[in-house]
This record gives sequence, C-alpha cells and structure tokens, in this order.
Amino acid sequence: MTTATTGRTPVKGAVGTAHTRVEGRDKVTGAARYAGEIPFADLAHGWLVLSTVTRGRIRSIDADAVLGMPGVLAVLHHGNAPRVDTDYVGLLGIAPDPTAAVFQNDRVPHAGWPVALVVAGTPEQAREAAEALVVTYDVEPHDTTLTAGRPDAYPADGHMPAETGKGDLAAGLAASAVVVDEEYTTPEEHHSMMEPHAATALWDGGRLEVVDSNQGTTWVQSELAKMFSLDESSVRVRSEHVGGGFGSKGLRAHQVSAVMAATVLRRPVRVVMTRRQMFSLAGYRSPTTQRVRLGAGADGRLRALEHRSLNQTSTVYEFVEPGASVARVMYDADAHHTANHVVRLDVPSPTFMRAPGEAPGSFAIEAALDELAERCGVDPVELRLRNEPEAGPVSGLPFSSRNLAACFSEGARRFGWAERDPRPGVRRDGRWLLGTGTAAASFPAGAGPSTALVTAEADGTFTVRIAAADLGTGARTALTLVAADALEVTPERVRVRIGDSDFGPAMIAGGSMGTRSWAWAITVAAGELRERLALGTTVPPEGITVRSDTTEALGALAQKERHAFGAQFAEVAVDTATGEVRVRRMLGIFAAGRIVNPLTARNQLVGGMVWGISMALHEEAVRDRASGGLYGPDLAGYHVATHADVPDIEADWVDDPDPDDPVGIKGVGEIGIVGAAAAVANAVWHATGVRHRSLPIRPDRVLSATVPAVGGGTDA
Repeated sequence: MTTATTGRTPVKGAVGTAHTRVEGRDKVTGAARYAGEIPFADLAHGWLVLSTVTRGRIRSIDADAVLGMPGVLAVLHHGNAPRVDTDYVGLLGIAPDPTAAVFQNDRVPHAGWPVALVVAGTPEQAREAAEALVVTYDVEPHDTTLTAGRPDAYPADGHMPAETGKGDLAAGLAASAVVVDEEYTTPEEHHSMMEPHAATALWDGGRLEVVDSNQGTTWVQSELAKMFSLDESSVRVRSEHVGGGFGSKGLRAHQVSAVMAATVLRRPVRVVMTRRQMFSLAGYRSPTTQRVRLGAGADGRLRALEHRSLNQTSTVYEFVEPGASVARVMYDADAHHTANHVVRLDVPSPTFMRAPGEAPGSFAIEAALDELAERCGVDPVELRLRNEPEAGPVSGLPFSSRNLAACFSEGARRFGWAERDPRPGVRRDGRWLLGTGTAAASFPAGAGPSTALVTAEADGTFTVRIAAADLGTGARTALTLVAADALEVTPERVRVRIGDSDFGPAMIAGGSMGTRSWAWAITVAAGELRERLALGTTVPPEGITVRSDTTEALGALAQKERHAFGAQFAEVAVDTATGEVRVRRMLGIFAAGRIVNPLTARNQLVGGMVWGISMALHEEAVRDRASGGLYGPDLAGYHVATHADVPDIEADWVDDPDPDDPVGIKGVGEIGIVGAAAAVANAVWHATGVRHRSLPIRPDRVLSATVPAVGGGTDA
C-alpha cells in the first residue's frame, strides 16, 4: 500500500541482512571527529598531574613556580579547586567512584591518583608545566598484593547478591564419586581501546556543555549535574563518535577536572588522558583468585558445586568483579554455593570491563568442568550437555530460551570434534604438540528504560533521535535497520542521530543491553508514528514527532532467566622447547537472539574471541610490590593479541527466538569473550597434558611445567 502523504511502500525487512556502517565513509576519510579532535574558539588545555607515591598525604604543591611558565593559566589542586558532591546515588543505582571527584582533599590512596591539573594555552605548554610541578608527600606504608585466604576479605554485593546457596555442600562432596577442588587465578587486565578518554567542557549562556567520549550521554549528564549541584536540564553532554569503551567510559577524572577548569577560567577547557594515565585513571579488570569445587557421580552429573571468587578493590570505592556469577546460570546441583568477596588494597578502583565477572569466572568454572570430564572419562561436550539445567540454578526461574545444546551440536560438527583423540599429548606436527579444547559461554540479556524521538519529515524521510552510544560496535547502523523495519521503509530513508543528552534519557552502552534497549524504544515510537500516518495525516514542514518511553513496558515483561549462550572451540599448537603457544583455529557458535546486522554482529563476536585469546596467552598487568605502581603501563609493556596471533577464527550463530520478547535482541558485545580463554587453556592441556590454572599461559609457565609421558597428565 502506498499513501499520498508519505509515499511509504512496504519493503523487505532490513533487519537480519548485512549492511556496512552508515558512518563508515566518514570514519575512514576522517570526517567523523572524536572528542579530542573537535575545535573550539579560545580552547585551553588541561594536563593531569598524578601522584608518584602509592599511599600518603600531599604536604605541599609548588604551584607558583609553574604559573610563571609560558602559557600557563591555572593550577588546580585540593587547596583551590571547586567543591563537589559525592553523597548521592547515580543513574546506575550505585555511588560515584570518588576517583572522579578530584582535588577534594590531601589524601593519596593509590599510585597515579590525580593531585593537580595544569591548564595552559596549548597541550605542549600544559604538559611541560605539569611535568615541572613539584609535589611533596608524606609517605605511608602500602599494601597492593591480592592473595587467597586474606583475613580482611569480605562478601560484597556489587550489582548482584554476594552469596547464594542451597543444599549441604559437604555432604554432596562426600557422596560424589569424583571431586575437583582447584584454585584458578586471573591477572589484572586493562581496557586499551584505540581512543583515549577525552572531554571538553564549556559554559554557554549559563548552561554547562561537555563534549566527551563516553558510553552514555545521559549517564554522564546525570552524574555531572549531581556532582556540581546543577539541574540536569542545565547540563548537556554530547558524544557522537566513540573509539571504544569496553566498560571504562563512564564518569572519570578528566571530565570533572575539565568542568572545574572551565568554571574557574570561564573558557572551554579540554582534558585528554595519556595512554599511561589510563592505566591508573580509567579503571581495569581486577585480578581474581577463584576456588571451584565440583562433586559428581561417575557419569559426570553434578551433585555439588561451589564457586568462590575474590577480587581486589580500592580503599576509596568498592567494586566487585563477580566471577562466581557464571555458575549461577550455567550448571545446577543439589548442593550449589557461590560467593563473591573483595579485599580493599592501596590500588586504583577496578571497574566494568568486557563481560565483568563472566570473563574471569568462565575461565575458572569451564576449566574445572574440563578437569571433571577428564577424571570421569566423559567427553567435555557430553559432560556439559549432561549438566544442562531445566531452570535457573539459583533463581528457579524458567529460561526464556536456552539453546546451548544447539550451539555445541553445530560447533562440534563444524569443528570436527568427533575425530578428537581424548588422550592428551599424543598429536604432533613436527616440533608442535597439538590439542583441542572447548568451553561454554553465557551472558545476561537485559534492557534498560529508554526514550526515543522519531520524526516524519516533510520530504518523506525519517529522523530518529536517541541518546544511544556507538562505541564502534555498529549500533548506529543497527538502529537504522530497526527503525526502517518499524517504519516499513528502506534504510536509506532513515537518519539516526545519537550521542546527545538533549534527546532524553536512554540506556547506556553497557552490559550488552544498549541495542536491545534502544531498539525497543525506537520500535514503539515508530509504531505509533506509522499509525498516525496511516490515518492520512499530512506531514507539515516541521514534521511530525512521536516520543516513546519503555519504562512501563519493561516492568511488564515476564520474569525469566534471559541470556545469550555459546560454545567455544579452540585448537592450539605448543612448542615445549620454547614455551610458545599458538592458537591455530577457533570457532564460536552462539545463541544470541535476533541478529540485527550479521556483518557487525560477527565483528563483535570475533572481537570478543580475539580478546579471549589475548586473555589466555598475553594480557597481564603486574604491580611492583615496592612502589605499588605498574611495570610498563603502556602498550609496549602490556601485551595484547595482534593479527599474527589469530590466523583462523570464525563466529556464527543458531536460531534463538524468544516468543515473549517483543524485541528479541540479546546482545553480542560481550558473549564472545566468555569461555574463550577457557577453551584455549583446555586445548593447551589436551596438547601437553599439563593443566594451567593461572592466566596468562606465558612461555615461562609452559617451560617450567613438567611434560608427562604420552597419554598422561599433570599440573602446572
């Protein structure tokens, strides 16, 4: 049907077909500008000065000496900076990290704590003055070492309950024919996205404007308004293009210090973190120490499960890396106990990092499942299928859909799992020992309340406005396809504008909830607009706009366990003479709901799997116990996987409908990393017969391990 008012013609659905990014040309030609590139008149530049001690107090700051240097406009510190409020609950239901509330007192709680901001006319002048600023400290003893069994560890809820439990664990273990009781550790890991954190703050007619690189403009807007005691309507945050975030781009020291400086100087001020500063100011994934105890019958069916995870947090802010959360979804047992504990240390605050909890937690539980399969003499895939729960192991709620078995079936077929010799250390290719491994994956499928504005323009096109954030995931393109289908037009007639808090509240890009939340709001608004246009309404020159709000709809959604699932497969080659481990091929098959854009979805899944390889073999930030600081806090000292480390990697998916969900999207941003490191570690065991329970599996760890006789097994 075609209407005279809109010229709409029903078209074949755009969702589910591959589309290149709508902003792709702008990005490759440089037309897309990021937060640190946008020009402003009379722009000043701030450079953060970080503490060189790990714990103590600031005795003095010799600001006068640098105020006379060329171009220097101001030196902000705890003695003269504007006061801010941190006694509030933020948009995400948690208190703000005081690390962002810079220059409020003379305390230094960790190495790299912000102690001053030097503002000058150019970045070079600001940096030179910042490096010349003399800060004197009263140094105190520090503690930066995380170890298992610390008496000062305590249970902490974070964004989920700290502890869950049912059944008699001791009795379940005692009655089990096979028991696994092992400790697994993961190191400190850092977000290392391409675009550093950057923000420009300015006052325009009594309104604060911040141009930023963030994961949610309304999130940052709300936090800044509360911190500076402003009405939210008097704060505007814009973030059109973002070069990666991975959980770290919320409210940080650079935005707050930029606002402070702009307030003092009454001119635009930009603050950009250096790569080294990001290692202490942008958050990170805490190291974990995890204990897993599994008790099973001879057939591998679980009778008892315990997963306990310990992570570090700072002395100024409590953050939980909930490693034990995976077991609460993946596997059930009559006796089922999980716990997430933390210990306060003199370290920077950890934060959300791609699959927080699930990434390190899946390494521990999936490695333990592999050990159980070995001891029971059961195929690792079969063992996992035998322990498929009928409902949420902790919640008792039904699963909206749980197609993990289909993932393993398809993955095993394509990977050639049936031809695998289960004995470790028997396959060779010249000097290389070869092995294959597998692991399961899961990640929650949530959604947050969002608003969207959809406008029918007089020229027959449509404009969508939503405070979404595209971190490089292709969200802008996915939302274009969703809107096109909801409006029953081609994607070429839809223009999506994002990254502006003036568009109204919307969910952040985090927890794999962004696209699902935004698509829901856009679909509702587009549906109402389409109904109005179907009545023959003439579109005026200013257009017709409909606004949606999904708060009530989300509240009415049936309570179920909603998750994406996946099966990871890896083949590795290990040279026991050099300690080198190479991933030869990797396959991930996922059940992730409705796939909006196969092109960008595959990119996200493969990206997560590459990160899993990096986690398994490379990534490790190490702290010097004497200084409390990191060795090599940059991309020369912190190793990540490169192209040479990933020769053959493939991601695909199975159908995964959810009849109760009007959107059907589950998110693909984080599920790809879950279980990937475990699959690689399990493959290393199969290649060598040596279990590595600490990541990364470095060459020195391979060399120090004892290689068993053919068909045997040992521990690293």
